[in-house]
Amino acid sequence: MNSENQTEAPQTIELVSDIVSAYVSNNSVPVGELAGLIRSVHDAVARLGAPAAPQPEKLVPPVPIKKTITPDYLISLEDGRRYRTLKRHLAGRGLTPEQYRAKWGLPPDYPMVAANYAAQRSELAKSIGLGQKPVARRARSQAA
Repeated sequence: MNSENQTEAPQTIELVSDIVSAYVSNNSVPVGELAGLIRSVHDAVARLGAPAAPQPEKLVPPVPIKKTITPDYLISLEDGRRYRTLKRHLAGRGLTPEQYRAKWGLPPDYPMVAANYAAQRSELAKSIGLGQKPVARRARSQAA
């Protein structure tokens, strides 16, 4: 036992005994419940001296949230850098898109890909025939 606990224990015991004796003198308490009362008062008094749980600090984004979405890129709220797609960047930081949205209080439909980049990828996919039924692709390739 360290010296801090030794000096604190008599004060705690005295305080608990004062509280319990004042309560018992004004209320009828069955003998069987007296030990539980003492224990609960002691626990409550001990918690009073414990340091408070640290408050989670409020996150301040490096850029205003409204300015993070542009047609050509998205700005990460984690580091303030520009990205065409945030998914890989977030994975490198151990976050999923859902966790990122929850962390920063973003709406569920907050984009993870810049609009122009998504359109560019869509055009590329269409130009090589992705998204079409296999029969339609064969017919087109035979006609060419």
